[in-house]
Amino acid sequence: MSSIACLDLEGVLVPEIWINVAQRTGIDELMATTRDVADYSQLMQQRLDICEKNGLGIREITDVIAGLRPLDGAGDFLSWLRENSQVIILSDTFYEFSQPLMRQLDFPTLFCHRLEIAADGRIAGFQLRMPDQKREAVQALKNLNFRVVAAGDSYNDISMLSEADAGILFSPPENVVAEFPQFPVTVDYSGLQAAFEQVL
Repeated sequence: MSSIACLDLEGVLVPEIWINVAQRTGIDELMATTRDVADYSQLMQQRLDICEKNGLGIREITDVIAGLRPLDGAGDFLSWLRENSQVIILSDTFYEFSQPLMRQLDFPTLFCHRLEIAADGRIAGFQLRMPDQKREAVQALKNLNFRVVAAGDSYNDISMLSEADAGILFSPPENVVAEFPQFPVTVDYSGLQAAFEQVL
């Protein structure tokens, strides 16, 4: 059976976008991520409300993203993985945010969501591709007779890891490790590669 690797994006291959926006703008309320809030729709609405209150639009956020780089070692790890498996990035980011980072990773396949951008550049809302899209994607791939190995770091990755034939946590926070002890934990790319080698 052929294998497909499904990876989360932020925290696994690239920095957390919203943490960097918070640091650049000084708006500490934007520091919350899916490591802190399990309900992604609730988290995104919270972020958009904060952006509205502080006058942050798409331009200010994409200016921050343009200065980000993949995590050290991410490119080499992804190149190794693509030589040994098909790879799909399953992310709760947005296509409107992703281009600068995807370019630096040689444009792997990415499934994510869409933002609603007003004419004045305000982020008016967001459209999830579908509810629980990471789990649904893994389930669909399994129905196509692929063996799926998944890696992620946060609450919003758990359904993907659970649905996959094998799930791996990568540099997760302690609260996620404590709540989901069934998944092996890796903390660097050599460990993540070794974990994939065992299950691909």
